[in-house]
Amino acid sequence: MRLFQVDAFADGVFAGNPAAVCLLGGPAGARWMQSVASEMNLSETAFVEPRAAGYGLRWFTPVAEVGLCGHATLASAHVLYETGLAEPAERVRFDSVSGPLTAWREDGLLVLDFPARPAGPAPAPPGLLAALGVDSAEWTGQAKDDLMVVLVREEEVTGLRPDTVALAGYQTRGVIVTAPAARPGADFVSRFFAPGVGIAEDPVTGSAHCTLAPYWAQRLGRPELTGYQVSARGGTVGVRVEGDRVLLSGRAVTVFSGQLSDAALPRLAPAS
Repeated sequence: MRLFQVDAFADGVFAGNPAAVCLLGGPAGARWMQSVASEMNLSETAFVEPRAAGYGLRWFTPVAEVGLCGHATLASAHVLYETGLAEPAERVRFDSVSGPLTAWREDGLLVLDFPARPAGPAPAPPGLLAALGVDSAEWTGQAKDDLMVVLVREEEVTGLRPDTVALAGYQTRGVIVTAPAARPGADFVSRFFAPGVGIAEDPVTGSAHCTLAPYWAQRLGRPELTGYQVSARGGTVGVRVEGDRVLLSGRAVTVFSGQLSDAALPRLAPAS
């Protein structure tokens, strides 16, 4: 059973967001997948299962399964193309709990077709701004999985030193913090904190851009934008809003690959 580590939304190694990709030979149990993800100890481990029409895809943090993950999907598509399991001109279909997802190559980038998850305006929950270490926000909202906080300047986002213990107490996957970009080549910047699912800060979060893209597309008046996630590793995510879908684009590079030992393989675990 082959296992890869891939830096996603990165132009080279040791940047972007690392994800593990495990190529399954068939169905595997959730408990076993969670054990592998905990062993890998990355923000996400993706499990790719061949099916009659495409692949099944599931994502696990070190402590929980999640319903949508952009960077590990980008990494999975990268692995399928790099290993020859997908032809260069082929569109790869993934079946997931968030519905069908599609990946393809375009102009030297990998492109993902994801559901839009716009945030509606909502007051910040009590204590949220204090937990982030800011006095006020330009706008706050609630999306399907995440809270969103808009600040005035990029420097406010890069300077955040949040209380991740306090953030873990909110009943949400994570908190997106964003502002207009001051740097060249980007329209907006963001950071993403998800201590409640075992990720103090995610380096580059594709799924958060399903929320960021509709907000910034409406605010800036154009559907195609570039986001930069200003974590320590950093990463660029291209976005294009198309109705109730968001196209995410970026690059990926394999850091290493190997295989699970016999002792680590699942023992006929039922799928769950």
